[in-house]
Amino acid sequence: MPVGRFEQIIDCRAVMGLAEGGGLAQRGTLAEALKNDVVVVAMSPGRRHITKPVCEITYGIREVGIQTSVLVLNAGSGIPADSPRGSLGSTFGIKPEEAMQINRHKLCIVHFGNVISHIVYKAALFLKYVEIPTIIVCQAPVDMEDLAKYGVKTRDILPLNPKTKGTVVDIVTGVIRGESCPQSKIDEIINKIKYHLSKLS
Repeated sequence: MPVGRFEQIIDCRAVMGLAEGGGLAQRGTLAEALKNDVVVVAMSPGRRHITKPVCEITYGIREVGIQTSVLVLNAGSGIPADSPRGSLGSTFGIKPEEAMQINRHKLCIVHFGNVISHIVYKAALFLKYVEIPTIIVCQAPVDMEDLAKYGVKTRDILPLNPKTKGTVVDIVTGVIRGESCPQSKIDEIINKIKYHLSKLS
C-alpha cells in the first residue's frame, strides 16, 4: 500500500467496505499493519456515527511512516448500558476479541463524538478492557478532569477509585464527526503520537 513516500503492508479486512470502492470499512473490521505500533479505533459507521475523520487521520499517520492499524468497532454507536441514564437507542460496547486486537499495539487512538458525558462513559467502558496508552480524539472540549471525575485513569489525574485498566495520555478536541479533518488537527495528532511512542520505546 503506497502512502506518500512510504509503503506499508496492511492485512485488510474482515468484511466488504461500504460506498464506492468500499472506502468505508464496515463494523467489526480490523485492518492490521505489519508492525503493531498504533491502532486507530473508529465508531461503527451509521447514519450519525460516520468514520470519515478516521480515514483521513489514519492516512495522515501512515503518510509520515508510522505503522498504523485500524479497527471499526462492532458496537461503536450509542452509550454504554451501564451509564447513569442508560442507553435509549443503540448501545456502545467492546467485544473481548476487539480488546485483544487493540492490546497487541503500543498506542491507541480512539475517535469519539461530541457529547462530553457520552465521551466519558465510552472512555470508561473502553479503557476497562483496553490496557495500552490511549489518545482520545473528539469534537467536544473534554479534558482530563472530566474523565478522572468518572474514574478514568489519565496521565495528569489519577482517580481515587479508578474504573479503568488503561490510561488516557492525551486528548485532541475539535475534530468534527462526519466532516473532513483539518490538516492542523492531523498534525496535532501526529505530534502527540510521536511524543508518546518515543516515551514507550
